[in-house]
Amino acid sequence: MLRLEDVHTYYGNIHALRGVSLEVEEGEIVCLIGANGAGKSTTLMTISGVLRPARGRVLFGDEEIQEVRPDAIVARGICQVPEGRRIFPRLTVRENLEMGAFLRHDHRAVEAGLERVFTLFPVLRERVSQLGGTLSGGEQQMLAIARALMASPRLLLLDEPSLGLAPLMVQQIYAIIREINAAGTTIFLVEQNAHMALRVARRGYVMETGQVVLADRAPALLENEMVRKVYLGEV
Repeated sequence: MLRLEDVHTYYGNIHALRGVSLEVEEGEIVCLIGANGAGKSTTLMTISGVLRPARGRVLFGDEEIQEVRPDAIVARGICQVPEGRRIFPRLTVRENLEMGAFLRHDHRAVEAGLERVFTLFPVLRERVSQLGGTLSGGEQQMLAIARALMASPRLLLLDEPSLGLAPLMVQQIYAIIREINAAGTTIFLVEQNAHMALRVARRGYVMETGQVVLADRAPALLENEMVRKVYLGEV
């Protein structure tokens, strides 16, 4: 479904991605783990069109999308949940969700999408008229994921969904991620919480200083000595 081939992305003179190649098959959950500043979020922003690579190709199916505008990438079926949630704090929960459906013009489909996300996240139904900025951190993360789902993506990009959340809320968010995937949405997940990411993913990539240094099935990465020492905190 998604393939990056020798992708190089810069911030000014800073060479952030240095020849990244990876792939995500339809129906998978694939994770990208690494330390803060390794280039994980840059990878997602390059896929979603916020950043354009200087070299390399990004393919969605058989179509190159590295020159495509971000809104057109959403229309093709890729939607990103950004790090830090970035909901609209002065809009209500419903208005935030409707913003996620801004490219959809079928009122019935939008209402069906609302019902779907309210089923996944019942607390959002209870908070539907509440301002987004007044929600708890966990509720805001739910809203950010739900807003992305309102675009009806085929591929969901999740950037640090566990960031700043209590352990119990992390468990809840990851249970919902599994449910979204089981319903047919492919997921590419970026996380510093390597243990959670590798428990939910089928395959994983490890990134260091803008390069993929390791790739394997998730269970194998959980047993990898380097991963256990550097990313799982085991001695």
